[in-house]
Amino acid sequence: MTDSFAVTAVVGNPKRLSRTLTTAEALAAAIAAGIGTEPRTTSTDLAELYLDGIEPPHDGFEHALDRIKTAPVLVVGTPVYKASYTGLLKLFLDQLPPGALQGTVAVPVTVAASAEHRFLADLQLRPVLAELGASLPVPSLTLREKELGDLDALIAAWTGANLPALAAAAGRESAGVAA
Repeated sequence: MTDSFAVTAVVGNPKRLSRTLTTAEALAAAIAAGIGTEPRTTSTDLAELYLDGIEPPHDGFEHALDRIKTAPVLVVGTPVYKASYTGLLKLFLDQLPPGALQGTVAVPVTVAASAEHRFLADLQLRPVLAELGASLPVPSLTLREKELGDLDALIAAWTGANLPALAAAAGRESAGVAA
């Protein structure tokens, strides 16, 4: 019997292959590795998804929707633009059907230039994810651009503090912690 565990990342940076994508994928990989013996991750870069237009239904949108609906843990990443999460992420979230994240544990991730924007994930993004049905049992990962050089250490610290609660919320076990 295998213990496969999938974590999906969705990133709303309008720049393709962004540092926000790298950050969200690194966190997703760390979560998956900490919870499953056969960790799997997938990601959707919304800048790539919407290259051919913004109106669903289209295959890319439907594929992304299927991924997030079946993911036990969803990492939602965004840079901070003009004191908010991006319009691209807003567009995607607005196109999701009601309850699309029911049964999903979500972890918001923000990358900001300024310390004043550290609380964006908690003030603006968490309520939208909760409205879509997501459970948000752990703090958001909020980083400043100048901290990205220490990404591995910051993710290790975040997972060290939050993985047991995250695993329990997902109905799993993490390194020596029963769910």
